[in-house]
Amino acid sequence: MHFSAEHVLKECRDKEISISSFFRDLEAEQASMTGEALDEQMLQILSVMQESAERALEKPTYSLSGMTGGDASKAWEHRRKNTLLGEFVMGSVARALSTSEVNASMGKIVAAPTAGASGILPAALFGAKERLQLTMEELLPGLYTAGAIGKIVAQEATISGADGGCQAECGTAAAMSAAGLTELFGGTPEACFHAASFALIHVLGLVSDPIAGFVEFPCSLRNASGLVNAFVSADMACAGIESLVPFDEVVEAMHKVGKAMPEALRETALGGIAATPTAKKCEKKFL
Repeated sequence: MHFSAEHVLKECRDKEISISSFFRDLEAEQASMTGEALDEQMLQILSVMQESAERALEKPTYSLSGMTGGDASKAWEHRRKNTLLGEFVMGSVARALSTSEVNASMGKIVAAPTAGASGILPAALFGAKERLQLTMEELLPGLYTAGAIGKIVAQEATISGADGGCQAECGTAAAMSAAGLTELFGGTPEACFHAASFALIHVLGLVSDPIAGFVEFPCSLRNASGLVNAFVSADMACAGIESLVPFDEVVEAMHKVGKAMPEALRETALGGIAATPTAKKCEKKFL
Protein backbone atom coordinates (compact mmCIF):
# COMPACT_ATOMS: atom_id res chain seq x y z
CA MET A 1 0.00 0.00 0.00
CA HIS A 2 1.33 3.43 -0.99
CA PHE A 3 1.35 5.66 2.09
CA SER A 4 2.51 9.22 1.61
CA ALA A 5 2.44 12.65 3.19
CA GLU A 6 0.40 13.83 0.21
CA HIS A 7 -2.24 11.19 0.97
CA VAL A 8 -2.29 11.98 4.69
CA LEU A 9 -2.57 15.73 4.09
CA LYS A 10 -5.45 15.23 1.64
CA GLU A 11 -7.34 13.13 4.19
CA CYS A 12 -6.68 15.68 6.93
CA ARG A 13 -7.85 18.58 4.76
CA ASP A 14 -10.93 16.79 3.44
CA LYS A 15 -12.03 15.68 6.92
CA GLU A 16 -10.65 18.76 8.73
CA ILE A 17 -8.80 16.61 11.24
CA SER A 18 -5.27 16.35 12.63
CA ILE A 19 -2.66 13.82 11.55
CA SER A 20 -3.03 12.06 14.90
CA SER A 21 -6.80 11.67 14.46
CA PHE A 22 -6.39 10.34 10.94
CA PHE A 23 -3.66 7.89 11.91
CA ARG A 24 -5.47 6.71 15.06
CA ASP A 25 -8.57 5.88 13.03
CA LEU A 26 -6.53 4.19 10.30
CA GLU A 27 -4.53 2.01 12.68
CA ALA A 28 -7.59 1.06 14.72
CA GLU A 29 -9.44 0.04 11.56
CA GLN A 30 -6.54 -2.00 10.21
CA ALA A 31 -6.09 -3.75 13.57
CA SER A 32 -9.86 -4.34 13.93
CA MET A 33 -9.81 -2.49 17.24
CA THR A 34 -11.72 0.38 18.75
CA GLY A 35 -9.91 3.67 19.07
CA GLU A 36 -10.16 3.36 22.83
CA ALA A 37 -8.50 -0.07 22.83
CA LEU A 38 -5.71 1.25 20.64
CA ASP A 39 -5.24 4.19 23.01
CA GLU A 40 -4.70 1.72 25.85
CA GLN A 41 -1.97 -0.05 23.89
CA MET A 42 -0.33 3.27 23.05
CA LEU A 43 -0.42 4.29 26.71
CA GLN A 44 1.48 1.10 27.51
CA ILE A 45 4.07 2.09 24.89
CA LEU A 46 4.35 5.52 26.50
CA SER A 47 4.86 3.88 29.88
CA VAL A 48 7.80 1.83 28.56
CA MET A 49 9.22 4.94 26.93
CA GLN A 50 8.99 6.88 30.17
CA GLU A 51 10.69 4.14 32.17
CA SER A 52 13.59 3.87 29.72
CA ALA A 53 13.95 7.67 29.53
CA GLU A 54 14.24 7.94 33.32
CA ARG A 55 15.99 4.75 34.39
CA ALA A 56 19.59 5.90 33.82
CA LEU A 57 19.18 9.50 35.00
CA GLU A 58 20.03 9.02 38.67
CA LYS A 59 21.75 5.63 38.53
CA PRO A 60 24.55 5.21 35.97
CA THR A 61 23.76 2.41 33.52
CA TYR A 62 26.45 0.67 31.48
CA SER A 63 26.33 -1.47 28.37
CA LEU A 64 27.07 -5.18 28.52
CA SER A 65 30.25 -4.62 26.52
CA GLY A 66 31.42 -1.89 28.89
CA MET A 67 32.07 0.41 25.92
CA THR A 68 29.57 3.08 26.96
CA GLY A 69 27.41 4.15 29.86
CA GLY A 70 26.96 6.67 32.62
CA ASP A 71 26.55 9.63 30.27
CA ALA A 72 22.84 10.10 30.96
CA SER A 73 23.47 10.66 34.65
CA LYS A 74 26.30 13.09 33.86
CA ALA A 75 24.03 15.13 31.57
CA TRP A 76 21.23 15.01 34.14
CA GLU A 77 23.50 16.29 36.87
CA HIS A 78 24.96 18.96 34.58
CA ARG A 79 21.57 20.36 33.51
CA ARG A 80 21.27 22.76 36.47
CA LYS A 81 24.70 24.28 35.91
CA ASN A 82 25.59 27.19 33.63
CA THR A 83 24.90 25.39 30.34
CA LEU A 84 24.58 26.75 26.81
CA LEU A 85 21.36 24.86 26.15
CA GLY A 86 19.70 25.42 29.51
CA GLU A 87 18.14 23.06 32.01
CA PHE A 88 15.19 21.94 29.88
CA VAL A 89 17.16 20.91 26.80
CA MET A 90 19.99 19.30 28.77
CA GLY A 91 17.43 17.40 30.83
CA SER A 92 15.86 16.16 27.64
CA VAL A 93 19.27 15.20 26.26
CA ALA A 94 19.81 13.17 29.42
CA ARG A 95 16.53 11.33 28.76
CA ALA A 96 17.62 10.51 25.21
CA LEU A 97 20.92 9.14 26.49
CA SER A 98 19.09 7.19 29.19
CA THR A 99 17.01 5.19 26.72
CA SER A 100 20.08 4.59 24.57
CA GLU A 101 21.95 3.24 27.61
CA VAL A 102 18.99 1.08 28.66
CA ASN A 103 18.99 -0.38 25.17
CA ALA A 104 22.75 -1.08 25.26
CA SER A 105 22.35 -2.80 28.63
CA MET A 106 19.64 -5.08 27.19
CA GLY A 107 16.84 -3.28 28.99
CA LYS A 108 13.30 -2.82 27.71
CA ILE A 109 12.84 -0.03 25.17
CA VAL A 110 10.47 0.91 22.36
CA ALA A 111 12.12 0.76 18.95
CA ALA A 112 11.00 4.10 17.54
CA PRO A 113 11.64 3.39 14.78
CA THR A 114 14.69 1.25 15.66
CA ALA A 115 16.58 0.25 18.79
CA GLY A 116 19.61 2.30 17.83
CA ALA A 117 17.49 5.45 17.53
CA SER A 118 15.14 4.63 20.40
CA GLY A 119 16.14 7.51 22.68
CA ILE A 120 14.93 10.41 20.54
CA LEU A 121 11.14 10.08 20.55
CA PRO A 122 10.75 9.31 24.29
CA ALA A 123 12.91 12.29 25.21
CA ALA A 124 10.95 14.54 22.85
CA LEU A 125 7.55 13.44 24.10
CA PHE A 126 8.41 13.61 27.77
CA GLY A 127 10.14 16.92 27.22
CA ALA A 128 6.83 18.19 25.80
CA LYS A 129 4.99 16.63 28.73
CA GLU A 130 7.18 18.60 31.11
CA ARG A 131 7.03 21.85 29.14
CA LEU A 132 3.27 21.80 28.51
CA GLN A 133 2.26 20.05 31.76
CA LEU A 134 0.47 17.28 29.86
CA THR A 135 -1.06 14.05 31.07
CA MET A 136 -0.08 10.74 29.50
CA GLU A 137 -3.37 10.76 27.59
CA GLU A 138 -2.59 14.21 26.24
CA LEU A 139 0.69 12.90 24.84
CA LEU A 140 -1.11 10.43 22.59
CA PRO A 141 -1.61 12.83 19.64
CA GLY A 142 2.15 13.36 19.51
CA LEU A 143 2.77 9.63 19.50
CA TYR A 144 0.19 8.98 16.77
CA THR A 145 1.58 11.73 14.57
CA ALA A 146 5.11 10.40 15.08
CA GLY A 147 3.82 6.97 14.07
CA ALA A 148 2.40 8.33 10.83
CA ILE A 149 5.77 9.84 9.91
CA GLY A 150 7.57 6.61 10.75
CA LYS A 151 5.17 4.57 8.65
CA ILE A 152 5.70 6.81 5.62
CA VAL A 153 9.49 6.48 5.82
CA ALA A 154 9.35 2.73 6.51
CA GLN A 155 7.04 2.00 3.58
CA GLU A 156 8.33 4.49 1.05
CA ALA A 157 12.06 4.38 1.88
CA THR A 158 13.87 2.64 4.75
CA ILE A 159 14.43 2.87 8.49
CA SER A 160 17.38 0.49 8.41
CA GLY A 161 20.92 1.69 9.08
CA ALA A 162 22.24 -1.26 7.10
CA ASP A 163 20.17 -0.11 4.14
CA GLY A 164 20.31 3.68 4.39
CA GLY A 165 22.79 4.77 7.04
CA CYS A 166 22.02 6.53 10.29
CA GLN A 167 19.98 9.14 8.41
CA ALA A 168 17.39 6.37 8.09
CA GLU A 169 17.44 5.61 11.82
CA CYS A 170 18.20 8.71 13.89
CA GLY A 171 17.02 10.89 11.03
CA THR A 172 13.64 9.19 10.91
CA ALA A 173 13.36 9.26 14.70
CA ALA A 174 14.08 13.00 14.67
CA ALA A 175 11.48 13.53 11.92
CA MET A 176 8.91 11.53 13.87
CA SER A 177 9.67 13.53 17.00
CA ALA A 178 9.63 16.89 15.25
CA ALA A 179 6.21 16.20 13.75
CA GLY A 180 4.82 14.88 17.04
CA LEU A 181 6.10 17.91 18.92
CA THR A 182 4.65 20.27 16.34
CA GLU A 183 1.19 18.76 16.76
CA LEU A 184 1.44 18.88 20.56
CA PHE A 185 2.31 22.58 20.30
CA GLY A 186 -0.76 23.26 18.15
CA GLY A 187 0.77 23.02 14.69
CA THR A 188 -1.27 22.20 11.61
CA PRO A 189 -0.81 18.97 9.63
CA GLU A 190 1.15 21.00 7.07
CA ALA A 191 3.44 22.35 9.81
CA CYS A 192 4.01 18.83 11.13
CA PHE A 193 5.30 17.71 7.74
CA HIS A 194 7.47 20.82 7.41
CA ALA A 195 9.04 19.93 10.77
CA ALA A 196 9.61 16.34 9.68
CA SER A 197 11.21 17.57 6.45
CA PHE A 198 13.59 19.85 8.33
CA ALA A 199 14.69 17.06 10.64
CA LEU A 200 15.56 14.72 7.77
CA ILE A 201 17.21 17.45 5.72
CA HIS A 202 19.44 18.35 8.68
CA VAL A 203 21.02 14.89 8.71
CA LEU A 204 20.82 13.89 5.05
CA GLY A 205 23.81 11.65 4.34
CA LEU A 206 24.46 10.72 7.97
CA VAL A 207 26.41 7.46 7.97
CA SER A 208 26.00 4.46 10.24
CA ASP A 209 29.38 3.53 11.71
CA PRO A 210 29.01 1.77 15.08
CA ILE A 211 32.25 0.67 16.69
CA ALA A 212 32.54 -3.13 16.57
CA GLY A 213 29.02 -3.19 15.18
CA PHE A 214 27.55 -2.43 18.60
CA VAL A 215 24.74 0.14 18.66
CA GLU A 216 26.52 2.21 21.30
CA PHE A 217 29.12 4.64 19.99
CA PRO A 218 28.57 6.97 18.20
CA CYS A 219 24.90 5.92 18.17
CA SER A 220 24.17 7.14 21.69
CA LEU A 221 25.56 10.59 20.88
CA ARG A 222 23.34 10.77 17.82
CA ASN A 223 20.30 10.11 19.95
CA ALA A 224 21.18 13.26 21.89
CA SER A 225 21.83 15.38 18.79
CA GLY A 226 18.76 13.87 17.09
CA LEU A 227 16.61 15.11 19.95
CA VAL A 228 17.97 18.65 19.61
CA ASN A 229 17.38 18.38 15.86
CA ALA A 230 13.73 17.56 16.59
CA PHE A 231 13.39 20.54 18.93
CA VAL A 232 14.90 22.92 16.37
CA SER A 233 12.79 21.51 13.53
CA ALA A 234 9.55 21.72 15.51
CA ASP A 235 10.22 25.29 16.62
CA MET A 236 11.02 26.34 13.05
CA ALA A 237 7.77 24.84 11.79
CA CYS A 238 5.75 26.38 14.61
CA ALA A 239 7.29 29.74 13.72
CA GLY A 240 5.77 29.42 10.25
CA ILE A 241 8.95 28.46 8.41
CA GLU A 242 8.19 26.10 5.54
CA SER A 243 10.23 23.49 3.74
CA LEU A 244 10.68 24.30 0.06
CA VAL A 245 10.77 20.58 -0.72
CA PRO A 246 7.74 18.47 0.35
CA PHE A 247 8.22 15.64 2.85
CA ASP A 248 7.59 12.88 0.30
CA GLU A 249 10.40 14.21 -1.88
CA VAL A 250 12.71 14.57 1.11
CA VAL A 251 12.05 10.92 1.99
CA GLU A 252 12.76 9.87 -1.59
CA ALA A 253 16.00 11.86 -1.57
CA MET A 254 17.03 10.26 1.71
CA HIS A 255 16.38 6.82 0.23
CA LYS A 256 18.49 7.57 -2.84
CA VAL A 257 21.31 8.96 -0.74
CA GLY A 258 21.26 5.81 1.38
CA LYS A 259 21.46 3.59 -1.68
CA ALA A 260 24.42 5.64 -2.93
CA MET A 261 26.38 5.19 0.31
CA PRO A 262 29.28 2.76 0.22
CA GLU A 263 28.68 -0.45 2.11
CA ALA A 264 31.41 0.58 4.56
CA LEU A 265 29.18 3.43 5.77
CA ARG A 266 26.04 1.36 6.29
CA GLU A 267 26.36 -0.33 9.69
CA THR A 268 29.16 -2.68 8.69
CA ALA A 269 31.70 -1.12 11.09
CA LEU A 270 34.12 -0.87 8.16
CA GLY A 271 34.14 2.91 7.71
CA GLY A 272 33.64 6.25 9.40
CA ILE A 273 34.25 6.41 13.16
CA ALA A 274 34.29 2.61 13.29
CA ALA A 275 37.40 2.52 11.09
CA THR A 276 39.53 4.88 13.20
CA PRO A 277 42.61 3.45 14.97
CA THR A 278 41.02 3.92 18.40
CA ALA A 279 37.82 2.23 17.26
CA LYS A 280 39.78 -0.74 15.93
CA LYS A 281 41.55 -1.09 19.27
CA CYS A 282 38.16 -1.04 20.99
CA GLU A 283 36.88 -3.65 18.56
CA LYS A 284 39.69 -6.04 19.46
CA LYS A 285 39.10 -5.43 23.16
CA PHE A 286 35.30 -5.82 23.15
CA LEU A 287 35.13 -8.71 20.72
